[in-house]
Amino acid sequence: MLDPTSILFITLDSCRYDTFVAADLPNLKALGQVYLAKAPGNFTFASHAAMFVGFTPGVPDKAQALINPKFGKIFKIVGGGYPSKGNEFLTIKGKNLVQGLGAIGYTTIGTGAAGWFDDATPTAQPLVEDFQHYWFAGNCWSLEKQLQFVNKHLDRLNGKPAFVFINLGETHVPYWHEGADWDRSHNPCRPFGGADNDAAECARRQLACVEWVDDTLGPLLSRFSGANTLVCADHGDAWGEDGMWEHGIHHPKVMDVPLVFRLQHAPVSMASRAAKVRGFARKILKK
Repeated sequence: MLDPTSILFITLDSCRYDTFVAADLPNLKALGQVYLAKAPGNFTFASHAAMFVGFTPGVPDKAQALINPKFGKIFKIVGGGYPSKGNEFLTIKGKNLVQGLGAIGYTTIGTGAAGWFDDATPTAQPLVEDFQHYWFAGNCWSLEKQLQFVNKHLDRLNGKPAFVFINLGETHVPYWHEGADWDRSHNPCRPFGGADNDAAECARRQLACVEWVDDTLGPLLSRFSGANTLVCADHGDAWGEDGMWEHGIHHPKVMDVPLVFRLQHAPVSMASRAAKVRGFARKILKK
């Protein structure tokens, strides 16, 4: 059984908000309300770098903690930017979420699918170097293998809390999953792709992919049912709106992303743990 303060953080690479809402996702939507949020970046590296220091997707016009990181973050890195407001889900010291959780005893497990997560490259290091256990999938259609990697390490926890991060790629171009009945070598969403691009095909494929992802993630989501889970997209894709295609651009369809979470058991803060230890020591000394 997982420590209830364990955290599962999943990013559906490139998944549009409207795709997520239209899809039949019994497992993901069971986590809670689905918010129309704004991504912190318009491509994978920028968005994940921001999320790893606390700027998760947010609803900017809501003065509500957790759904608007400007009002109150899910993950607050203490000492970075403005001080804690006191309404965060988790406050932590460190250079980023992964390193900070590892420093307080979490087993940190990560796996990425998008090319920005290739740990063989220098550019990926800010995203991946702090994981204690990390595996790069090598392509955008390897969720089942990513889950095998994650579950292998979860089975070895021995009671320790875990932070699990998964960047999955089935919802990324060319929108393909194992067993899909279309040719993944044809990408219907290419910047400046001209007549070869096909918005209707993009929508059909991405919806099918996120539904496949929902089913495939079911067992892992169940495993974290007594802990904490956060799911979002890092950005969306434009499918011909205003003549724009794919991502890496500040278009509303790129910046609008789904955000859904179930946060139940925050870790005890480092200060609180220290206070408890001191209190226990004083009781022992008085005996």
